[in-house]
Amino acid sequence: MSGSKKNLFADANAMALVRRLMVEQAASQWPRYLYAFTFMLMTAGATAYGAYLIRDVINSAYVDHNLQGIIFYGFVTAVIFMVKAISSYLGSVQTARIGNRIIAENQRRMFRRIIRQNLGFFAERHSSDFLARVTTGANAASQVLNLIFSALGRDLFLLIGLIAVMFWQDPIMSLFSFVVVPPAFVILRKMIRRIYSIAKNQFTGGTRILETMQETVQGIRIVKAFTLENVMRERLEADVAALELESNKWARVANRASPVMEALGGFAIAGALIYGGYRVLETGATPGQFFSFLAAFMLAYEPAKRLARLNIDLNTGLVGVRILFDIIDTPPTEPREDGRPPLVLTTARVEFADVHFAYRPNEPVIRGLSFVAEPGKVTALVGPSGGGKSTVLNLIMRFYEIGSGSIAIDGQNISAVARNSLRQQIAYVGQDVFLFHGSIRDNIALGKPGATEAEIIAAAKAAHAHEFITAISTGYDAAVGERGAQLSGGERQRIAIARALIRNAPIILLDEATASLDSESERLVQDAIAHLCQGRTTIVIAHRLHTITHSDRILVIENGAIAEAGRHDDLMRKSGRYAAFYGLQFKQQEPSDVALAPSK
Repeated sequence: MSGSKKNLFADANAMALVRRLMVEQAASQWPRYLYAFTFMLMTAGATAYGAYLIRDVINSAYVDHNLQGIIFYGFVTAVIFMVKAISSYLGSVQTARIGNRIIAENQRRMFRRIIRQNLGFFAERHSSDFLARVTTGANAASQVLNLIFSALGRDLFLLIGLIAVMFWQDPIMSLFSFVVVPPAFVILRKMIRRIYSIAKNQFTGGTRILETMQETVQGIRIVKAFTLENVMRERLEADVAALELESNKWARVANRASPVMEALGGFAIAGALIYGGYRVLETGATPGQFFSFLAAFMLAYEPAKRLARLNIDLNTGLVGVRILFDIIDTPPTEPREDGRPPLVLTTARVEFADVHFAYRPNEPVIRGLSFVAEPGKVTALVGPSGGGKSTVLNLIMRFYEIGSGSIAIDGQNISAVARNSLRQQIAYVGQDVFLFHGSIRDNIALGKPGATEAEIIAAAKAAHAHEFITAISTGYDAAVGERGAQLSGGERQRIAIARALIRNAPIILLDEATASLDSESERLVQDAIAHLCQGRTTIVIAHRLHTITHSDRILVIENGAIAEAGRHDDLMRKSGRYAAFYGLQFKQQEPSDVALAPSK
């Protein structure tokens, strides 16, 4: 996916996009399109034959005065309309099914591509941008292909059939009718350039509206707390006004095709009426022939108008097709690693060796970091914000790839093993707990897909969550709400710990897991964490230093490197950076809260 809107809407050959759609998406549907084409052809044939039949109906009534002929042609007309109705219905249903299949496949392809990107990919973009692209891109391919095949199968076949009737009835008058075609296409061609530019702006404006609405809903507490209602309303109104302006431009430009065709069509009909009347009155032509030509001409007007607008509608739809291909063509930043060996653990010893890393070039975050997290021990990372503590956990989980050095687990370089096998050996609990839409049971079971009810309850009990869960009327079936909004902070944390416990992973990563909790909730969560960490290699980040005083080893991380290392008592005696942090936070008072239990 392009990093800028300019690249997203870079000029491209429209025909190349259409060819790619045909090859990649339409080709696999050709049996279904053939089926739909058959019914479209039947519809076109029935319509054209109905126009042709008018000649015999008129002549039977007004020239031959043949009542039996009129009755016969009446029944034939009924059959024609029945065939047209059935074939039109079946063709429309089949076309809709093809479109739905293409949309579904594109949604799968786009999601598969997006989910194989690393965290850096998502950090550079707003989430609403993904939603807009997936929705617009998936539908655009179906819309463009439906336009093309409807134009070919419905409008073109119908127009050819009706033109054949016109030429059969009166070749000269038919040629006269086509005099208006060249000026019509010249005028429509000029509109296309404006349509494409406006369609791009419409997509951008729609994305901005979605972004503002999403941020308002997700940040409603901040909006209310800081009385930002007017600010967000003004922002949305500005976005809506901009989109409305672009939409009005599109309406003016796109709909110019109709009056152009109406006006030119009026001149053609007037000429046909005058010439046809002259033929009937002065040359002895039959009225049936004249009315059959006129009926065919009038019926040909709508498909001709749709074909004239085809280029306009295609250029509007191709904006979305470009979005689709921009996503699909984005190389995965987390490619599949099926050929790499899985991570095989024995003791779960984690070792950093002279690791360097930067999120952006020439802005190092980790500078030559080396340490060992011993098996079954608790290793705590402390230090000022921005020092690189959370980055350490990100690198262990390979959310990002290191610049140089190595990270090894049980002597295996994690960059040489399959990424999924690495993450399956890790249980992660962060400060900002994310719960998925669904029930409490569903969220706990995500730690181990296919977990039994007994395993879910056991994990909840170990995380001190069973008590509050059973106090809810619906128990484990209780909905957590969006991002866990129906639970308190401590309850969300305990659900997250239960999710980590049921995973039964040998490596535990904790990132400020109690930073935002009150004392009572923190005590319960710390008890749950102590249970989670027993016998496992644990790396914990903490700002509340009393929670890690009993850790097996404490590393003070500053500017991406280790400033100090040791146990709590040793570091306090050194009166260095750790002691300064501790004294600043607690004013030399020993805490009484529950801390992480030492390993045994």
